[in-house]
This record gives sequence, C-alpha cells and structure tokens, in this order.
Amino acid sequence: MNSRERVRNALAHRQPDCTPLDFGGCGQTGINASTLYKLRKAYGLEEHPIRVIEPFQMLGEIEMDLLEKVGGDVVPLLNPGTMFGTSNRLTKLWHMPDSTPVYMSDNFEYDEREDGTIFAYPQGNRSVAPSMQMPAGGSFFDCIQRAPAVDEDHLTPLEDFKDQYTVHTEETCRYWEENSRKLFEETEYSILGVVGGMGLGDAGEMPGEFLLAPKGIRRMDEWLMAHYLHPEYIKAVFGLQTEIALKNLELYRQATGDRVDTIWLSGTDFGTQNSLFFNKQIFIDLYKPFYKKVNDWVHTHTKWKTFFHTCGAIYDLIPELIDCGMDIMNPVQTSCHGMEPERLKEEFGDKVIFWGGGVNTQQTLPVGTPKEVYDEVTKRLEIFSPGGGFVFATVHNVVSGVPPENLLALFEAIHDFRKGQISKV
Repeated sequence: MNSRERVRNALAHRQPDCTPLDFGGCGQTGINASTLYKLRKAYGLEEHPIRVIEPFQMLGEIEMDLLEKVGGDVVPLLNPGTMFGTSNRLTKLWHMPDSTPVYMSDNFEYDEREDGTIFAYPQGNRSVAPSMQMPAGGSFFDCIQRAPAVDEDHLTPLEDFKDQYTVHTEETCRYWEENSRKLFEETEYSILGVVGGMGLGDAGEMPGEFLLAPKGIRRMDEWLMAHYLHPEYIKAVFGLQTEIALKNLELYRQATGDRVDTIWLSGTDFGTQNSLFFNKQIFIDLYKPFYKKVNDWVHTHTKWKTFFHTCGAIYDLIPELIDCGMDIMNPVQTSCHGMEPERLKEEFGDKVIFWGGGVNTQQTLPVGTPKEVYDEVTKRLEIFSPGGGFVFATVHNVVSGVPPENLLALFEAIHDFRKGQISKV
C-alpha cells in the first residue's frame, strides 16, 4: 500500500499492510523547531533554518526528506494564516533563545526585553499591545490576557466574539484548492485538513491572541466559571461559532473535495491529568449539541473523518464524543487516570480511531533511555494496531530538549514493527 491507501484502510477499521504513522500532520502531532533541527542533523540531512508553521508552540515543518526518512504517511493542509494572525509566508530569519535558526512569518513582529522575555504582536501590528510572550530561555509562547474587565450585568457575547469567528475569504479558498490539489496529485500521502473552527472554548484560542482588541469573557478561570454562572453566554458564543464553522466547511468542501481524508476540527481540552475539567453533564448540555450538528453535516456531505483533539483523563467523556459523531480521538493521553491503552482498545477500538498514544511525551520520550522509548513504542503498537483504527503518533507534540537518540529509537521501533507486519502480509 502507499501512504494514502494505508491511512484510508486504518480509518475504515481495516487492517492495513502496516500501521500508518503521522509525524507533523497537525498542531498536536508535530515537533518543536529546536528538537527538529537536532533530529535532522542526527539523520545527516541538510542543515538549514527550520520553517515554523505554528508559532504558538513553535512547531517546525516536516520536510519531505525527513518524512520519507522516518516513513511518515500524513501531510497537513495548512491555512494561509497562523495563530498569531500573521501569514504563513515564512521568510523572516529569527533565532530561538537556544540559537536554533528558524524562519518565521514575514510579518512576525516582536520585542525582546533586557531579561530575555520575548513579546510578539497580533497580526504583526505594533499599534496594539503584544498578545504572546516567551519567557527567557523558553521554546514556545504563552497567551497574554488583554481583554478588559467584564460587566457581568451587561454581557454581549455576539458582539464580543464577532471578530473571532468569520467566514473565510475567496483568497483563502483558492489557497485550500491549490494546495490540496498539489499535495494530492504530487504525493501519495494522506492529507489532513487543519481547518479548525470548532474548538469550543479552546484555552489556546479564548484569549484571542490573533485579535487586535479582544473583549468579553476571555480568562480561562472566568470562562470555566461562566459554564455555571452564565451558561446562556456560553451557548450564544458556541452558536455563533458553529454557524460560521458550517459556512466555512461548505467552502472547504468546495475547495478540497475528496482530496482530504481527515479534518482537524477541535483542539479543546476537557481533561486534567486526573479528571474532567467539569461535570460530564455540562458537556452534554453545552457542547454536545454543537459538536453533533457539525459532525452530522460532515458525515452527510463528505467522506471526511472528523479529528478531535482533547488532552487529559477523558475516559468518562469518550462515549459522549463518539455519540456526537467524533471519528478520530487524539492525543490518547495514556498516562492519565483511566486512560490505560489496553482498556481503551478493548472498549472503544471498534467505535473510534485512535490517533496518538504512541509514546509518553511528558516522561518516556524526554527523560527515558533509548531502550525505554523503543520498548514503549513497540508495546503501544502491539496494543493499538490490530484490526486497524489506529494511526501512530506521539502523545501530543515532541517538545524541546528531547534527546535526538530517543527520537531515533522511536522511529527504529516503528520501522522494526512495521517490517514484521509487512512480512506477514
């Protein structure tokens, strides 16, 4: 099988020739630019500045030479803009705090203070306050809360979020059409459409880091409390977001058609290491109707599989996510309470596609030995691979500071396991 066939079989819960691998297909299966630079060097590939395709987490582009080297099967269809509101024309040479050379957006604007803290501006616009900051010696950005205080007696949800959720332009649609066609016709990889739009209450988007002047309930603590204190505000925001998302999905369908296999819709985290953020009934009342509406539209009008990212101990929420139409679950954070891989595969393996869960990126990958990485990757492949319904990816992104030898062990384990699978076909 080629990569596209391999992924499509796994998505259909059919056993492919070998387990497909996603490395860099979206903003939760990628790698920090600093670590990527070292990995390319370890493989003896050309050394050059890394193109940062997602500046919030400083994720680097997986170029075709590396994708071929590790045996990856998935490529992203990106959007023409970034989470900073800047362009994805990556031409501005910059150096991360650890001196890694990178290319940032051509309109990336920043200041560096005497203490080494770096502040970045939304849309590259210096007429407003910076929206992101990277601490001295850091390797990714954090949001800065800029919204003014909220008058809880006079809430205006539709006014507050009207600039955050907008219908995409004709220029963006042309970008999707041209790039999806290029990826489909010039490669044999499976295309993951990183369209987004349904990250309901996503902590990474709520501060409005790409907006010039965010307003409304934006602080994460206040937003979570609003689920109890102002549920109608939450519903109004979600209603607006869903209405716009459906319009954009129709535009996406017209632009990409069946060239795209999966679409990344939401990155909202619902779990901590040990439990859900809030009572399951809150999800059922406030989130589920909107997720179901969008999933139903996708399944009625396209062949796409819907990709939902949610970290944490979400075991109790998985049946609800499946019931509202989620096809793909990521990152499968198996180190959290109740998220044991054997249990997940046994209970939900025929109902959902696991996209992730391949190795613990909080412990094993950054601080384990190469042998520990190799053994854990092999074990996860043995658990999740049978019967399809699994795309290997790490549990969230590979962070900075991961030893290159651990990544080499990861890809060696995948190679060895897949070689054994193919020999049995």
